[in-house]
Amino acid sequence: MDKKNALRAGSVAAGTTLMMLLLSSPALAFSDDGEDPGQGLSVMETVGLFVAAPVGLFLLIVGLVMVLDKSRKQT
Repeated sequence: MDKKNALRAGSVAAGTTLMMLLLSSPALAFSDDGEDPGQGLSVMETVGLFVAAPVGLFLLIVGLVMVLDKSRKQT
C-alpha cells in the first residue's frame, strides 16, 4: 500500500512541476523596451553585497538575541 501512495504522490508532484514549467513564461526573456541596464558591480561590491552584508546582518541579529535574552539565569 505504501508503494502505491508513494507512486501516486510522485506522479502528482512530477505532473504539477511539468505543468508549471510548460505554462510559465521565460523569466529572462529579451525585451527591447528601451531599458538601459547600467554599470555592473565590481568584485568587491559583489562580495560586500552578497557575502559581507548577510553575514553582518546575521551576526547583528545573533548579538541582539544574546543581549536581549531574558530566559537565562541572572547571577
